[in-house]
Amino acid sequence: MMFMADMSDRVWPVSAAEKPVVSVIASDRTGAYKVEATPSVRQIFARCGNGDRSDCVVDGDTLWLKGRKIRIADIDTPEISSPRCRSEEQRGQRAADRLVQLLNRGAVTIASAGDRDVDRYGRELRVVLVNGRNVGNDLISEGLARPWEGRRRAWC
Repeated sequence: MMFMADMSDRVWPVSAAEKPVVSVIASDRTGAYKVEATPSVRQIFARCGNGDRSDCVVDGDTLWLKGRKIRIADIDTPEISSPRCRSEEQRGQRAADRLVQLLNRGAVTIASAGDRDVDRYGRELRVVLVNGRNVGNDLISEGLARPWEGRRRAWC
């Protein structure tokens, strides 16, 4: 099913048994998205462990969704796997935990982020929305992320 929608005011009902997952194919210059709605079983995100990498959060700006590794394109969060100081790791853990909370609030929408499709690590660069709200902007407003400026900046 294909349709055009402005995702900013679109909220899908969420039942205990099922949450719709919406995968965005592209956006046009007007900001409208072409999306394909694909209902699925309940999406529950947790922190990624050593096992299956499906529907889990790696760190504050990286997640797995149905076998796809997604990098939130518009933000930078503190590192967990290679922090430069203890404070950076602690802040990174808080950002990752908060991303889990935000993703579990409702319908997840993955939007094309512009010209760059994949980063140097093979992650899909995407804007992530939950119930139409930009998750990256939420993390920035809470002080858990910074706007992406093309390179990693120090958190220490």
